[in-house]
Amino acid sequence: MSNLLWNNSDWTFDDINRIYTACEDIALNELGLNCYPNQIEVISSTQMIDAYTSVGMPIYYNHWSFGKQFVQEQRSYSQGKSGLAFEIVINSSPCINYIMEDNTTTTQALVIAHAAFGHNHFFKNNYLFREWTDASGIVDYLIFAKQYVAECETKYGARSVETWLDSCHALQDHGVNRYRRPTKLNMDKERQRQKEREEYQQSQVSELYRIIPSNNKSITQLTDGKIKGFPAQPEENLLYFFEKYSPDIEPWQRELLRIVRKMAHYFYPQRRTKVMNEGFASLTHYQIMNRLHEKGLITDGAYLEFIALHSSVLFQPDFDHPGYTGHNPYALGFAMLRDIQRMCKTPTEEDLKWFPQIAGANSQELILDTIANHSDESFIRQWLSPHVIRKLKLFSVHDDRSDTAKYSVTTIHNDAGYQDLRHKLADQYLTSTHTPLLEVVEVDRKTRACTIRYTSENNRQLGNIAKMMPHLSKLWGRYPIKIVDQGGDVLDSME
Repeated sequence: MSNLLWNNSDWTFDDINRIYTACEDIALNELGLNCYPNQIEVISSTQMIDAYTSVGMPIYYNHWSFGKQFVQEQRSYSQGKSGLAFEIVINSSPCINYIMEDNTTTTQALVIAHAAFGHNHFFKNNYLFREWTDASGIVDYLIFAKQYVAECETKYGARSVETWLDSCHALQDHGVNRYRRPTKLNMDKERQRQKEREEYQQSQVSELYRIIPSNNKSITQLTDGKIKGFPAQPEENLLYFFEKYSPDIEPWQRELLRIVRKMAHYFYPQRRTKVMNEGFASLTHYQIMNRLHEKGLITDGAYLEFIALHSSVLFQPDFDHPGYTGHNPYALGFAMLRDIQRMCKTPTEEDLKWFPQIAGANSQELILDTIANHSDESFIRQWLSPHVIRKLKLFSVHDDRSDTAKYSVTTIHNDAGYQDLRHKLADQYLTSTHTPLLEVVEVDRKTRACTIRYTSENNRQLGNIAKMMPHLSKLWGRYPIKIVDQGGDVLDSME
């Protein structure tokens, strides 16, 4: 009797069940993974595009931008200009895995190994996801959010809700406290607290402006004999500050700010762990599919199909290739994790010099510990080896602004260069590299003018400031708002 899990490219649900059981055995019993329960849903290409445009979630509130993206993705796919992902996986409990009905049986096996066990384990065990997300509550919270937005559209008009969400979405990257753990999501508690929260928030706004100093120093308040401004400390979470203290916005607008802010918190860990998450999922599917082949559970033909799929996912174009768009997170993460395996088992003299602590270590235990306790930035800063730097042909380019016609290659492959490349690549994955640091630093208690300070890193200028200002102004209301630099010079303002 044949031990093969499948015999041809056309799958059945019995095939999916056998594949899942075999992958689960390897993932849990051989690789030591710890996963949420899995829920696998087979969907069409149209449903996959719809999942794209609702940020991969099974349910989401309505907004025009989702429909616009759906049309764009559908047109591009139908014209053959782009393909679709083989799967989408959701950080929830149970972990929801969408797999395409058009996938071959081998592809279904790959994506089950990749998503249902690789991503799933990462979601459950990485410290950022543990601290920032609530896998058991996210779907219920999305149901609450969808219902609340629909109620607002009925009460206040779809156009009003739509334009308010436009501004919330435009600033959602500034709706995160990077160093403060958010509260857990719960639909029932959200409903119970909604009215209480509306009343409390309005009282907070009233309290903010209750005292206007008699000496006309409008941004200060006498407290224990000392002059104290508001806010007492700079506030980087702009959506939180507007939700709590915008003078004239309605309770429903505050609640929508809160919803968008909560979703920004939910997606924050994904922004900080793309390389690790995709690298670990790729390593997991690589290990599982190889074990299936070693056990005689898949044919040589199916294994060759897997290798072709795996290679296409990990393809990294050279810097001068027309298709180059930056570092492929799958390729970088996979290469680094495979290198950890190599250094644990067969370290070279160079490895012993750079990573003496891991020679002879259990590679799987070390990898599981690494993906549990790092973000992309710290992962690269600690584990990017000279071997991987050479393999991926990494180098550093300096753009001298005084000479716009030339770039300089500033780092070569020597000890100093390896260290420099490691830190420069890690810096690219810092949150501040992609999201400028904006903080509310002052509210004038007399005029209610709001001042936001931009803190520049590496002399970066704040781009798209003209597009940002109308959204900031809308969320703050009818009072003045301005953005200043670290020296206090006004970069832009709206009265």
